[in-house]
Amino acid sequence: MPELPPFHLALPVDDLAAAEAFYGDLLGCPRGRRSQAWIDFDFFGHQLVAHLSPAECGEAATNAVDGHQVPVRHFGIVMTPQAWEGLAARLKKAGADFIIEPNIRFKGEPGEQGTFFIRDPAGNALEFKCFEDPRQLFAT
Repeated sequence: MPELPPFHLALPVDDLAAAEAFYGDLLGCPRGRRSQAWIDFDFFGHQLVAHLSPAECGEAATNAVDGHQVPVRHFGIVMTPQAWEGLAARLKKAGADFIIEPNIRFKGEPGEQGTFFIRDPAGNALEFKCFEDPRQLFAT
């Protein structure tokens, strides 16, 4: 896959200390700049900014996808299978509350992928996925 420029995503959180523990400590994202109202994280090479905005936090609606209720509003990262398995194991060991446990979606079909979903402490849903063949990312 070609080298892509990093994306920037700002999301609401209701507790900066909880966001820092989740993104910084649990996921291992290095911290960047910060203020009393936000914290930058290096989210797997991308800029993620957790903004203190309690009124905007909460759980997203879901849609059915391959037998699971997937949060409609979510973000995440596509990883190598080895990195995905390592992160899943680390999160399980830490007692993370999975929305959708690590599994293989679309097994035997175009776009087959490993995926799992977790929520941050503010209710933002994250998806982590992997492909044995990265060219399957946009397969139909």
